[in-house]
Amino acid sequence: MTLLTLHQDPAQHTTPTPTPAPGAQDTPAPDTPGTPHGTTPHTHTHTGTGTATTGTGAPHTGTSTGAREAGTHTGTGPGTPHTNTDTTATAAATATAAATADAAAAVTDPGAAPLTGTPRAGELSRLLFDTDGPDHSHDTWRALVSRDEFRYNPHLTRTERIAQSYRRLRLVNDTLDNPQDLARNPGRLAALHEWIGFTDGGLCTVASIHYNLFLGSLLDHPHPTRDLTPYTTLENTGTFLCTELDHGNDAAALETTAHYNPTTNDFTLHTPTPGARKFMPNTSLTGGPKTALVAARLITGTKDHGVYLFLTPLHTHNQPHPGITIQPLPPTNGPTVDHCLTSFHHVRLPRHALLESDHGRLHPDGTLTSNLGNHRKRFLNSINRVTTGKLCMSAGCLGMARAALTTAVHHAHTRHTTGPKPGQRTPLAHHRTHHAPLLNHIATTYALTFLHRHTITQHTHHTPHNKTHTERLIALAKAHITWQARDITTQCRERCGAHGLFPHNGIADLPHNIEGGITAEGDNLVILTKAAAEILLTQPPTPPHTPTTPPNPHTPHTTLTNLTFLRNLLAHTQTIWHTRARQALRQAPAKNPTQRWNHAAPAALTTATTHTQLQATDAFLTTINHTTHTPTKTLLQHLCRLYLLNTLTPHTGDLLAHNHLHPHHIHTLHTTTNHTHTTLTPHMTTLTQAFQHPHPTPHTTHHPTTHTP
Repeated sequence: MTLLTLHQDPAQHTTPTPTPAPGAQDTPAPDTPGTPHGTTPHTHTHTGTGTATTGTGAPHTGTSTGAREAGTHTGTGPGTPHTNTDTTATAAATATAAATADAAAAVTDPGAAPLTGTPRAGELSRLLFDTDGPDHSHDTWRALVSRDEFRYNPHLTRTERIAQSYRRLRLVNDTLDNPQDLARNPGRLAALHEWIGFTDGGLCTVASIHYNLFLGSLLDHPHPTRDLTPYTTLENTGTFLCTELDHGNDAAALETTAHYNPTTNDFTLHTPTPGARKFMPNTSLTGGPKTALVAARLITGTKDHGVYLFLTPLHTHNQPHPGITIQPLPPTNGPTVDHCLTSFHHVRLPRHALLESDHGRLHPDGTLTSNLGNHRKRFLNSINRVTTGKLCMSAGCLGMARAALTTAVHHAHTRHTTGPKPGQRTPLAHHRTHHAPLLNHIATTYALTFLHRHTITQHTHHTPHNKTHTERLIALAKAHITWQARDITTQCRERCGAHGLFPHNGIADLPHNIEGGITAEGDNLVILTKAAAEILLTQPPTPPHTPTTPPNPHTPHTTLTNLTFLRNLLAHTQTIWHTRARQALRQAPAKNPTQRWNHAAPAALTTATTHTQLQATDAFLTTINHTTHTPTKTLLQHLCRLYLLNTLTPHTGDLLAHNHLHPHHIHTLHTTTNHTHTTLTPHMTTLTQAFQHPHPTPHTTHHPTTHTP
């Protein structure tokens, strides 16, 4: 894919001259979370809720007021809000804070100083892509999408673009020694999505379905005589048919049936109503023969055993198999995929079509044995690969966010506008109104990338004991990452002006493609609501902690540049909203579950969001402590500070009301954020170079719509 094509003005332009902000060089606090990679769990003292973990999955230990998922810890330390007993001094500081905000920030915000030394994009890349870890597949996928076959072709029709995605799927398959290994490795599978997502949204979709939902499900339900060769060689492309026209988020109630015939030892797959037609799967003839896993209710006699998966050939190169009807759906605004409605009219399937495991084994007489007692659990076990799919959707959208930022930052430095003097031309990047939104989104993207790495680690090493917690983290991360990625790509498109509207320039389609990730593998609002209810009902609320006086804003450990202090403020925010949600639940009308939940839901959703942001913060702080190159580490500290300041800003009223902030903090918040922008602005390109986009420097032309790569 070729990035944005821009016109470089030859006229005189100004040179970036960062304005140094006053204050001493920031020194990391000794209690900053995190330990060097591969060491024992880090220990520090803080106040708040949330589970902090190391990047290796080891539990975070520390002294804390507030409930964590492992229990309730109490104690004090540098992260605890400082109690100022000098009420006269507090009153005086409050009275003069507004008039002295800038000067006070210079004194109390040592982290506002400019960086010394040169941060390394290579070191940032190492941290972003975990190149020291066991999986080095990012290099493989980056090299793959750098090939000419993956460059954007603006002249294709929709059908041709869909066919191109399937051809590219074969190129992906050709890079694999064993496609089964890819399906078994969540980290490597997610890494694939990070690179193909911004290259070809359709490819990202069909690859996710084939390798994860289809092949992964077959591997999770092994059969001694089932030959997977047609699927590992892509002689047949796999697809996954679960959602029905009338059943989306309530897929457990789907209507498609598979009746077992004991006399012939086979099944009859049938679509009983128009609303039971399978909705949205990629089942057209484009791309060659396809085989599906179809979610259907297993019926023996008159007994319904719940939803299971059935291996079902759909069509040859030329036509559907008998009894199968495939109706193309209209184009969507998301990835270009051959979405269809698919129905079955008494289609006969062999006995081995049923995917079995301990959650359900069918005997010849039609009896079923299962280690799970209800239909819902059996259904969730059958479609367990949706959990890995959430990781893949998060990964694909993260890759799109990084690509959009690479394009937008390049545009900001190469696009010039009228300067302050006649004849001068100034890069857009010089203007705070232009670069501040980009820096904010860069900070968020780093935080979300580190959150995603942490989430994959938790998933890879989860145990039966923490499986539910891990699945909740995956759902929270998916909802938060994909929503944030949509905001990021939309802002980046706007910052590129009219140039950003051309799909050829690699940014216009990204917000629409992310919409697909928001809905796929569990609609964001639904999975966030479920996770919020679990947090509300299963995690004990933290006793409200409201200091009698606000913290002294002039001590080093309670300044707005102290990362531990900021992190603990976010933990307090989660506690405030958690308590608020529990109170709302208790105050709601009794004996009406819907009204009770409606009463608590808004606060519960905010609790879940702040919980996710806290997880991202802890992952960010841990990553900082994996950094050995001092200038790069300091750059990340400033970037993490910007992320926390932006995250906390909507909650400053609550934090002030609960005495976790002093009025002086409120008056200096803008100045601290402004100084952080000033410090980071000269390093925007370094921060986005670390994303390692395969085509970081676009060709220059006056005619972006006619440029051919």
